[in-house]
Amino acid sequence: MLDSIRGFFSRKMKPEDAPAAARAAPADDERRRLHIAACALLLELAHADEEFTRSELAHIEAVVRRHLDLDEETALELIELADGERREAIDLYQFTSLIRDSYDLAQKTLLAEIMWGVVLADGQIEKHEGHLLRRIASLLDLKPGFLADARKRAAGN
Repeated sequence: MLDSIRGFFSRKMKPEDAPAAARAAPADDERRRLHIAACALLLELAHADEEFTRSELAHIEAVVRRHLDLDEETALELIELADGERREAIDLYQFTSLIRDSYDLAQKTLLAEIMWGVVLADGQIEKHEGHLLRRIASLLDLKPGFLADARKRAAGN
């Protein structure tokens, strides 16, 4: 599993002629794992209502491209890799614990806003989506007030 992650980022995120030590620096590995974890959570929310729509995928792709500064092909490969990790995961804890321990409050709040954007992308909030989002926020140690503010920003209010 980690080999596929390392391989993806070695190919797509670092120049081929960079020394091997530079391609696999511990800080880079951590950042890569965070990107996959965040993307996996977005995908889990998109699948929460049993219907993964084109608008949800488009929203996730746009967010990944914008926030990670990736081209379209690399963003789609990251989404595919994160989806594989999501499907293999036993629960969300492996993703949320990594983010909880690495993100500051501002980053968690931004992630919550992005997650609300995924939930709102298809124009309706299903019961399962709202519940899952609150559960993820709780696992991230994000207080309900911050989650409510993130929802307002995502909805454009």
